[in-house]
Amino acid sequence: MAAEPEPLAAVRADDRIAITDDGAGIVLAPAGSAGTDTALVFIPGAKVDPWAYAAILSGLVTDDGMTVVITKPWLNLAFFDLRPLSGFTDLAPEVGAWMVGGHSLGGVKACQLASDARALVLFASYCANDLSASETPMLSLSGSEDGLSTPQKIADARHRLPADGVMVEIPGASDASFGDYGPQSGDGTPTATDAEVEAVVVAEVRDLAAHLP
Repeated sequence: MAAEPEPLAAVRADDRIAITDDGAGIVLAPAGSAGTDTALVFIPGAKVDPWAYAAILSGLVTDDGMTVVITKPWLNLAFFDLRPLSGFTDLAPEVGAWMVGGHSLGGVKACQLASDARALVLFASYCANDLSASETPMLSLSGSEDGLSTPQKIADARHRLPADGVMVEIPGASDASFGDYGPQSGDGTPTATDAEVEAVVVAEVRDLAAHLP
């Protein structure tokens, strides 16, 4: 599922964002400034072009000074990627506080790496492993119209997350609303705009980062 050209072109043209394309991942960093000490490793959904997430995550860079590393999973499937979190955080060694997150099946992989991060962010996803006893701060962003990681699936897996984890359902968002790669088979029909979804994503991740221990 290829990245849509227009949102990606806008990110590439934004002189506030310094882009480094590495074999392990894509680094989006604040241009011309040191930025914050908090950053996000983001794991794409299955078979989704990593560049498809550049636009929705770009606000974290331009508005909040965060560095974002979008991983390039082996075979485009995060489950087959055995690299530790450090394989991606090493791409921005100046950053000290790392969050890990992922979209859909990428989020399932992020759950497995959460013990090595300062926080976990799920984008239309849920954990297969039990993190209910973890003290790692957690944020779950989901969509009311998601036909894949449905609201029911999110609810059924809630017991695997910490009790104080923050659950945010975005009205009108579908699974594909969390990236720019077009409609996805089996997904619901979104009624929220890309800008509306991005605004919630940026605001909620910003709030999580501001309260890291």
